[in-house]
Amino acid sequence: MKHREDIARFLQAKKIAVVGASTQRNKFGNKVLRCYMEHNYDVIPVNPGEDEIEGLPCVASVAELPPEVEALSIITPPSVTLEVVKQAISKGIKHVWMQPGAEGAEAVALCLQNDINTIADGSCLLVELNFSGGH
Repeated sequence: MKHREDIARFLQAKKIAVVGASTQRNKFGNKVLRCYMEHNYDVIPVNPGEDEIEGLPCVASVAELPPEVEALSIITPPSVTLEVVKQAISKGIKHVWMQPGAEGAEAVALCLQNDINTIADGSCLLVELNFSGGH
């Protein structure tokens, strides 16, 4: 049951960033952000094109995240995910959850080589936390 343990460890992070956060409420990058908010997580949206999403200040990249961020939810195309993972490693991020469609073999391998708790098996945060879609 390593998979369940990985998710439980991820969800214990004190501060989580959503890479690929979106202002469009129908996009997964927005739903994942709102899901964390609905469950009272301390969350930071990451999107280079936005200043604020869902009332939260946004940062442009993983490199700009404060040091207390321990975990990333990634909702980006696989080609972008690899770059996000490289930034996460240099930032010392301990947990990475690649939402379905974001994962890429190279990005997953890089996480595992760097002892990052990695969820990239098709598990979706919205299912795991039973997102209601509220707000």
